[in-house]
Amino acid sequence: MTTDQNTTTAPPTAEEIERGLLAFLSERLKTTVTADQDIFSDGLVTSMFAMQLVVHLEEQYDIAIVGPALKLDNFRTVEAMTGLVVQLRETSATTDDA
Repeated sequence: MTTDQNTTTAPPTAEEIERGLLAFLSERLKTTVTADQDIFSDGLVTSMFAMQLVVHLEEQYDIAIVGPALKLDNFRTVEAMTGLVVQLRETSATTDDA
């Protein structure tokens, strides 16, 4: 029996990213968060946690969040963060292929 050493894992879907972020936030914030909930206006996030969130996204999804991507609107909701991750992963895949 042989095994394929070149097996790669498919990147997470938007739904998987969203579920992962909801679980991460619920665990860290000790409260239930919805995908469209503004975690900043609801007072759930401190500036220190916002930086931890950036690091978590970068490490978990193998992306770099720099420059214009670091705007607050990209982190207000799980939906916005999911969109950012998807966008940055697509941009990274496109530049890796070039």
